Amino acid sequence: MPQSDTAPFAALSADTSAPPPEPPHAHDIPGEPGVWVFVLGDMMIFGLFFAVFTYYRGLDVELFTTAQATLNQDYGALNTLILLFSSWFVVMGVIDVRERGGRLAPPLFALGFLCGAAFVVVKFFEYREKLQAGIGITTNDFFMYYYIFTGLHLIHVLIGMGVLVVLWHLARAGVGRPQDVRLIESGAIFWHMVDLLWIVLFPLLYLIK
Repeated sequence: MPQSDTAPFAALSADTSAPPPEPPHAHDIPGEPGVWVFVLGDMMIFGLFFAVFTYYRGLDVELFTTAQATLNQDYGALNTLILLFSSWFVVMGVIDVRERGGRLAPPLFALGFLCGAAFVVVKFFEYREKLQAGIGITTNDFFMYYYIFTGLHLIHVLIGMGVLVVLWHLARAGVGRPQDVRLIESGAIFWHMVDLLWIVLFPLLYLIK
């Protein structure tokens, strides 16, 4: 009995009827929702601080400009590069966790931590230089904001370094569950927020005339 003429069409239809399945969580937002709430809240608070700084700077531009000229821009630029490298290491660590199970993630997170430590060391020398010159938080309004903003950011850096230690331990133990990946993503999001805050602080305090 001759084969039906519709058989080839049936086979073609079967081959193209359904697209390949997408990987799980392909369109999910990285990290836990709670960390995004925290990050947005923290950014709003710092945004308010920056607005207050800009307002009072406008009331006494000469004082703020004169005080700003005493800052060592090399320290600020160096710390900017340090945090940018740290974020790159953390990004590569997260990608390794997602795509290769985290084999290279521990050393990458460790490098991110070392960058954070380098930031703290540079900030220590910057503070020491200012304090030895007799410039403190009560010197004038500019330095009041300078010490408050950079001090708060430094606290964020120290907390972020603790977070990177946790990510290092998680990656070393092995990332076998989706919640482990989300936890690592959440920690990375916090560290990127720390980086972003400094990227705003650096020009605000050191560069803008």
